Amino acid sequence: MKDYVVRGTDKGGNFRFFASASKDIVQTASDHHHTSPVVTAALGRTMTAAAMMAQMLKNDNDRMSVTIKGDGPIGGVIVEANTKGDIKAYPYNANVDLPLNEKGKLDVSGAFGNAVMTIMKDMGLKEPYIGQTILVSGEIAEDFTYYFATSEQTPSAVALGVLIDVDHSIKQSGGFIIQVMPDASDDAIDLLEEKLNDFPSVTTLLEEGKTVEEIIEELLGEVTFWERKEIQFSCDCSLDQMERGLISIGEEDLTEILEEDRGAELTCHFCNKKYNFNEDDLQGLLDEVKNNK
Repeated sequence: MKDYVVRGTDKGGNFRFFASASKDIVQTASDHHHTSPVVTAALGRTMTAAAMMAQMLKNDNDRMSVTIKGDGPIGGVIVEANTKGDIKAYPYNANVDLPLNEKGKLDVSGAFGNAVMTIMKDMGLKEPYIGQTILVSGEIAEDFTYYFATSEQTPSAVALGVLIDVDHSIKQSGGFIIQVMPDASDDAIDLLEEKLNDFPSVTTLLEEGKTVEEIIEELLGEVTFWERKEIQFSCDCSLDQMERGLISIGEEDLTEILEEDRGAELTCHFCNKKYNFNEDDLQGLLDEVKNNK
């Protein structure tokens, strides 16, 4: 079954929710970047959250990104997603090896260190929306909860999980975001909080064979699913983008590359696809720079 995001509301209109099964996109990202387990967990949790947040956007061409930069060994991660279900991601440092944390889990917080999370939403306006928060825990789910509360003033419950097998493949990955609606009753909120206190991890339930829809129903009771959107790791890099990147460095640097290296190889950060330029290619780009002066 392909990865997907579902969205909907509970019967009482107290909550809206987004839930995602994200095993394949995390596996693809891990394969592209050859990530160590703790980096896979960090990248996978962030990708799962971004995939759901992209479905909160309204228009077909809207897109968003999550950038986390920290002083830990991973350095940071960048994830981009759009409303069509496309998502791509990369870590600054793919190979980080840390001891397990005090709970015996992968130390994602230690990998990020002291960090800042920036959410950018491009909704076709003159300026994109940008929200920024510090990482309060570094475990990602709690950090998105904090972001929604502080930057979007929306009380939310966020759960994210990536379960990695002994061979470093992805056994399970998924998550949910449940957000309180303006007219939610106090009783409904209290009941949800009570359930969440003793609720197993998302990956535990997925490993038991439950779907993300069933997980949501356990928490919210009777719900209405409004939409199911397939999601996939998809990079939109192109030769044209790489050419524009080379042109942007300017005549002097482009001339230096042509004269000293006689060629160039550019690699896409997101998918690691390589683009090669020979002398004739570089000369053509240099001529274009000169003609546009």
